Amino acid sequence: MGLCWGTGCILGPLIGGGFAVSSATWRWAFYINLPLAAATSPIYVFLFPKYNPKSEVSGWTKLKQIDWVGAAFNASLFTLFQIVLTFSGSTWKWNSAGPITIWILLGLIMIAWGFQQTYSIFTTPEHRLFPVQFVRSRSMLLLFIATAGTSTGMSVAVYFLPLFFQFTRGDSAIQAAVRLLPFICIFIFFVMLSGALLPVIGRYQPFYIISGIFLVTGAALMHTVNASTSTSEIYSFEVLMAIGAGFTMQSGYSIAAAKVQEHEIQSAIGFINVAQIGTGAICLSIAGNIFQNVGFINVRNALASYSISESEIRAALGGAQSVILSSTGDATMRKLALDAIIQTMQSIWILSLTGGAVVLVCGILMRPEKLNLSMTAGG
Repeated sequence: MGLCWGTGCILGPLIGGGFAVSSATWRWAFYINLPLAAATSPIYVFLFPKYNPKSEVSGWTKLKQIDWVGAAFNASLFTLFQIVLTFSGSTWKWNSAGPITIWILLGLIMIAWGFQQTYSIFTTPEHRLFPVQFVRSRSMLLLFIATAGTSTGMSVAVYFLPLFFQFTRGDSAIQAAVRLLPFICIFIFFVMLSGALLPVIGRYQPFYIISGIFLVTGAALMHTVNASTSTSEIYSFEVLMAIGAGFTMQSGYSIAAAKVQEHEIQSAIGFINVAQIGTGAICLSIAGNIFQNVGFINVRNALASYSISESEIRAALGGAQSVILSSTGDATMRKLALDAIIQTMQSIWILSLTGGAVVLVCGILMRPEKLNLSMTAGG
């Protein structure tokens, strides 16, 4: 599973970049899923073995057991959070009615969801969406937080490394994707290496300490990167972050499964899923908001002596063709704008640096115990 996922991570940016620079347009990076799904669906329908873990329970009963209220709260929470961060500042003014209303609604939903999950309202403790009982476990809580930190380091790197090269080196979408390969390949290797070593060693605490050290080091070095930093140096920083993220990106699944009772294993996997996938969505929303808002301020201040409109600054930050970053335009203005954008990206690497520090602290606080671990898929 890890190999297939890794292959997709390598090919995905290249194929998506190819669509972006072709007449098919970037939209086919999404449309391509439709013919691929159609081509592989016979495998799912006719070749996959049937598996029904609770054959004695009817399908209607299973549907009624789903925590529909919790699912609605969960979906609303993540959706509204991403909407308000995506549009605030860049499209809506922070003090306008729209963002204020959404922030208030977001807070109310968060409180309601926490109350509903804690007291199993409209559901049962066995079927509630979020396994609240794990929050009271020191080990499970540390695993959750550490996985969130690792996900932050990985997600920010995957998204902003190509952007950096596109802005500073003038790379095309495909070239920027190729620049990401050192990170992706090393990351995949260490995901699989840690998956092989963890059941053999049994002690998981050292993995998180090592992961935190590499993530902090790599992110701290990326924080110092500027337009004159050599490509080879950036690649070496990528590798450090990839080692750190790869060491613990998937480890939480096996450890959490070993720490709970057998009937709670699926809940434990879901618990770590929220940390890994949910945090990836959250941190990218935060990073995108920083890039658009802090980036706008930095570029505006850098070009204060020029008559540049707000829409042109937004277009430059969005990667669109603009007079600011045009290679045929004012070279001095272009350099000032790029320096301001790079300064903004330096701020974004603080997210990865913080994520790595969180992983390191969690690793130090974990119990130095040895577990009987097995391979567990998730993510």
